Amino acid sequence: MKDPQTRRTRRTPQQIADDIDVKIRQLDQSIEDLQAKKAAAIADFDAKTELVKRRISSLEERRASVLAPRPKTKKPRVTKKQKIQALLKRAEKAGMKPEEIAQRLGLDDDEG
Repeated sequence: MKDPQTRRTRRTPQQIADDIDVKIRQLDQSIEDLQAKKAAAIADFDAKTELVKRRISSLEERRASVLAPRPKTKKPRVTKKQKIQALLKRAEKAGMKPEEIAQRLGLDDDEG
């Protein structure tokens, strides 16, 4: 007969099942690792998406401000005549009579 050392040892069905269980656990662990990587990638992409959305909203605000009419900051031009009339109106509102205004300006009553 053949030498007993060269013979292959036979495994029992229980040993085969245990080896299969070990492989199943390894594959389950790899699935869990892939799920963790997937969750991390999703979180990363969600963060990037949120950043882009914030940039879009700031650009939309900027666009709206560019398209909105700006309030006029310049004062309207007033002629010398209009300024004098405004001053006379303010003096009248303060209770001054035309004679008092003329007296304060140093004008004679004969001119007016």
